[in-house]
Amino acid sequence: MNQRLNYLQSSPEVFDILFQLEDYLRDQFHKGGSEMALLLGLVKIRVSQINQCAFCIDMHTKEMIELGEKPERIYGLSAWKDMPLYSEQETLALEVAELMTGCQQIPDDVYQSAIERFGERGFVELTVAINAINHWNRVTKVFKPKIGEPRPI
Repeated sequence: MNQRLNYLQSSPEVFDILFQLEDYLRDQFHKGGSEMALLLGLVKIRVSQINQCAFCIDMHTKEMIELGEKPERIYGLSAWKDMPLYSEQETLALEVAELMTGCQQIPDDVYQSAIERFGERGFVELTVAINAINHWNRVTKVFKPKIGEPRPI
């Protein structure tokens, strides 16, 4: 098999912008406390599961463990709707993430609940965060970085 190019070296300016976005989102979610930091991680793992991005699943699972997340909440993500492990806020974020990842419309009731739960700015940031992890999943599916390599994000 041919080795894939190093996308980070081939177009560093593009990825500098994407890393700046990741830094901003991480800072914003962490400002919301550990609950919001963990919510972001859960969303990243779930979206990566849907997209079958092994690299991102591995990376974000390790990050969540470092943040102190309980293993059962990580491995329960594939069946989150039936697991009583997640808060209302987390289930709402996971629902929005699944809808967005499947390129589905957000129903009005879910949209309104998200605005009420996260606030306008928070919901915009969640939406951008979901879009960002979908983007990273697609990039890594093309360029196939090796699992366990230093984290690009």
